[in-house]
Amino acid sequence: MLLSSDLRTRASSVAARLADALTAPPPAHAGNDQASTRELWRGQSLAAGAAGVAVLHGLRARDGAGSWATVDAWLRAATRDKLSVGARAGLWLGAPALAFTLATATPPGRYRSARQHLDSAVAEMIDRRLAAANRRINAGQRPERAEYDLVRGLTGLGAHLLTSRPDADQLRRVLTYLVRLAEPLPAIGTGGLTLPGWWSGDLPIGAPADAFADGHADLGMAHGVAGPLALLALAHRQGIVVPGHIHALHRICDWLDAWRQDSPTGPWWPEKITLSELGAGRPAQAGPGRVSWCYGAPGLARAQQLAALALADTPRQKRAEAALAACIEDPVQVARLVDPTLCHGLAGLVATVHHAAADARYHPLGSHLPALADQLLDSLDLAEPASRRAPGLIEGTAGIAAVLHGLATDSTATWETVLLLGRT
Repeated sequence: MLLSSDLRTRASSVAARLADALTAPPPAHAGNDQASTRELWRGQSLAAGAAGVAVLHGLRARDGAGSWATVDAWLRAATRDKLSVGARAGLWLGAPALAFTLATATPPGRYRSARQHLDSAVAEMIDRRLAAANRRINAGQRPERAEYDLVRGLTGLGAHLLTSRPDADQLRRVLTYLVRLAEPLPAIGTGGLTLPGWWSGDLPIGAPADAFADGHADLGMAHGVAGPLALLALAHRQGIVVPGHIHALHRICDWLDAWRQDSPTGPWWPEKITLSELGAGRPAQAGPGRVSWCYGAPGLARAQQLAALALADTPRQKRAEAALAACIEDPVQVARLVDPTLCHGLAGLVATVHHAAADARYHPLGSHLPALADQLLDSLDLAEPASRRAPGLIEGTAGIAAVLHGLATDSTATWETVLLLGRT
């Protein structure tokens, strides 16, 4: 790590300040006239609620910087409402989020009964989702992103299994499904164009319906194919391999190579590809967007670096590390980050570089961490008070504090599997 002792001290101090602002959970019932506040603090959410805050305090308690009583208080807040196991539940919300929280935020012997109950609920959910997904593939139909993505889909559920139950047969069945997802879809009604298996039929929020009427391919880490790629790579690095695993890694990487765009400031990838763009062989997006974890070059570069490490593919690793270095050296792209959080902002960029630097062999990615850490800390000095920000891990204050804690202690932790960034 290239952070100075002064910068580590500053990161530790700010992490403690942010954590202290989240010491006490909100009251059980804020009142009917404060529905927006209740939504902000919704319990079973890693993204913006109490489950994510419990992860932060568990991380700090394990390192001697926090209290297990605080973890317990946030876990009680996270479990006030009926357990969510429906269609919206996934790694970031509901039973899987709570199971992930207990696996990463509490000692192994703690909450044994709750762990068993949650594991059973999540296992049943995974079985249902896998059965439906395989029926859909057998019928030659297009998936919705929520079937396979990190946030709600089987990639996220697989990430939880990789963290908590890596020996489970269910994890191998999730990986086998992802191998099937990587196979092309039948070319029906596409003008002869070959569609990747993750070509989705759902409409992205805010997207024009006419442009996406024939579906699209999402490239991002949160909702797109970079998530399955990263999970397949992480599992492979742990020696968990299923038939077709290597072929699936190559197929996804080759597809990302085909949509890699070169520019004077380095390579970039479009967020999504529509059928008209597929036919034209080029994206409508004119240039790189913000350097965020969820859709920008950092997340995509890290996923491909992980795949390269799994495949022992030196040229690919060099390209992935060069792409990450190039985007964070471009002040225009970095300036597009407008908030300090994990999913869309500076904390996510810092976490991505932190993990990628630990594996880097061909580019000194760690040399960028001091400037990025400074930028994140400065943004917090100028930002709104932590009490007005979402409290959660992925979209809020807890995630920022967790990243800063990792910088201060020069460590990466299991919780970052929630972003598919690194070792489990």
